[in-house]
Amino acid sequence: MVTSVKANHREAPPMSRVLLLVFIAFGVIGGCGVGNIRSDKEKVRTPIYSYRIINAYNHDDRAFTQGLAFDNGTFYESTGLHGKSTIRKVDFRTGKVLKSYKLPNKYFGEGIAIVGNEIIQITWKSKIGFVYDKNTFNHLKTFHYNSQGWGLTYDGNYLIMSDGSETLRFLHPKTFNLVRKLNVHDDNGTVKKLNELEYVPRANGGEILANIWQSDSIARIDPVNGRVKGWIDISNLLNEDDVKKPADGPNGIAYDSGNKRLFVTGKFWPKVFEIELVLD
Repeated sequence: MVTSVKANHREAPPMSRVLLLVFIAFGVIGGCGVGNIRSDKEKVRTPIYSYRIINAYNHDDRAFTQGLAFDNGTFYESTGLHGKSTIRKVDFRTGKVLKSYKLPNKYFGEGIAIVGNEIIQITWKSKIGFVYDKNTFNHLKTFHYNSQGWGLTYDGNYLIMSDGSETLRFLHPKTFNLVRKLNVHDDNGTVKKLNELEYVPRANGGEILANIWQSDSIARIDPVNGRVKGWIDISNLLNEDDVKKPADGPNGIAYDSGNKRLFVTGKFWPKVFEIELVLD
């Protein structure tokens, strides 16, 4: 069993596991769905996919990963916790931190997205986001929003932000004005605790992937109607030998569109996994 931090707040959720990054071939993802992982199996109609491990990589197990993005062969990562929140440029092959910027202690870093030559980062309860130069990490501007900040991604037109509820917010990437809201649901009703996000482009319109906080599930969300088209079960990726200290749950998704790879990470996870999806 994986060791976890026991607490009742967002800094250390109770159903947590160990830091990881998962690489999933998008060609596999594009044609498959995943079912909602619930105790009442008879009511679940959406198929569930597990995984096959292809490769494993090292990652900094001190990183409380809250956001992840892939750009030009490199990870850009946002880490959380008061006094420890950062943005980072990371070599995904080795886990080496190439560049880092520490946020002021009062901010709890959350989701991250790359828009052109800018890094956009949101914070948890401060209702404040930051824009940085992608190359220098220099702070360029600050913006505000009226909700908590959890996950963040960019679909090529709009920023998409989660706040821990069932609602996704689409924001203009320059003005940060709210454009629209999207409520997420599956066959069993409303899906809440939407956490870190990643947009995966597809010929038929793409999809939003979302970690579900305090679970090992990733939702595949239709960005038009908010329906969960499938679920990915990423439980039990690490064995006991991989876990050297307490760790938290899966969180952080990034997509490499050039090589059709999807990366998923968790908080304090020491491994990076490349996987293929397998139909259960």
